[in-house]
Amino acid sequence: MTTQTSLPLFYEQPRPLAAGVHDNLSLAGNTGFAYAAKTNAVPLVATELPTACRHFPIVFTDGEQPTPVAVLGVRGQENLFVDAQGQWRPGTYIPAYVRRYPFIFMENEDRSQYTLCVDEKAAAVVEGRDNPFFDEAGEPTALARSALEFCRDYQNQHAYTLEFARALADADLLIENRADITLADGQRLAMSGFKVIDEAKFNKLPEAEFLRWRANGWLPLVYCHLLSINTWPSLIDQVQPVAATEEAAAEA
Repeated sequence: MTTQTSLPLFYEQPRPLAAGVHDNLSLAGNTGFAYAAKTNAVPLVATELPTACRHFPIVFTDGEQPTPVAVLGVRGQENLFVDAQGQWRPGTYIPAYVRRYPFIFMENEDRSQYTLCVDEKAAAVVEGRDNPFFDEAGEPTALARSALEFCRDYQNQHAYTLEFARALADADLLIENRADITLADGQRLAMSGFKVIDEAKFNKLPEAEFLRWRANGWLPLVYCHLLSINTWPSLIDQVQPVAATEEAAAEA
């Protein structure tokens, strides 16, 4: 899986959105998704899983706090859903983590509250008043209010999703897995460093535990993950041999 730095994936210079600092900045339209072109997985939140499971394999990150992620490519720095022009493949789902950018909620130093931030390095953040963050009076525009609401909803769902993932880990239901891939030309690839739900062990959950999971709304999330495994073949079908990819890039 793609290695992350201390900053959240995609973000280079997030800063609290504030009048007086960002009052002459706007959000440009149609800048595409080039910022996501070199990541092979992005986080998902619970409400996305029913849709995401039809488009990507959903796996869980390794570590003390597992997180469900959408697998977007099988090589490092490869996203099979973003083309050379930075456009997301039509007809496929765009994860909320991707759509949220360049905005994000970030915790303050004592972790008591979140602040809406914007990545000042984002290509979509430009000077001008065409689609501003603040109006002439310094009040947040509909754009800024919409970003705040989106990030608030995302953060709430993120917390719920982590609770679900922790429950999987606590029940010892996550097992290490790997994908061994053979391309049409015979090239072999291997993808590791992720976990999946042990379906056999899940089916043996004690009745009381099963009922607790149902009450918490976690059962559909488990089934979405299991269904998503069926999307591995379609993902692999998109993988081009390295030589062919380099040749296409040279011709472009």
